[in-house]
Amino acid sequence: MKINPYLIFNGECKAAFTFYAKSLPGQIEVMMTFGETPARDHVPTDCHDLIIHTRLLVADQAIMGSDTTPDRPTTGMSGCSVSLNVDSVAEAERVFAALAEGGSIQMPLEATFWAARFGMLVDRFGVAWMINCEKDQ
Repeated sequence: MKINPYLIFNGECKAAFTFYAKSLPGQIEVMMTFGETPARDHVPTDCHDLIIHTRLLVADQAIMGSDTTPDRPTTGMSGCSVSLNVDSVAEAERVFAALAEGGSIQMPLEATFWAARFGMLVDRFGVAWMINCEKDQ
């Protein structure tokens, strides 16, 4: 069993997942719009370019997402963070810096009593991330 985060956006899903694919890095396996599905006739034409589903594979883990339609806007993401555990301090620093670009740092990446590096940020799309590196490499 694996647990996969599923992120919902107000029209920024494509930009967010393109950013995550570069930052983490990962491979976008699928990115489908409402207009590319049989549902196209059941949604307004101004929603056809919105993402109905995407899946980003990072190593053997996946993160997924979609846009919501304007009649069902999300009020943002709160009370939850995507936690990334990395194997080296260098990778923690690289990923933290990449995801923080255009976002806001909630806790700088630094040594803690449990980890060689730990930091928290909210990216430019409003998604909260925690970067954790338990090993001192």
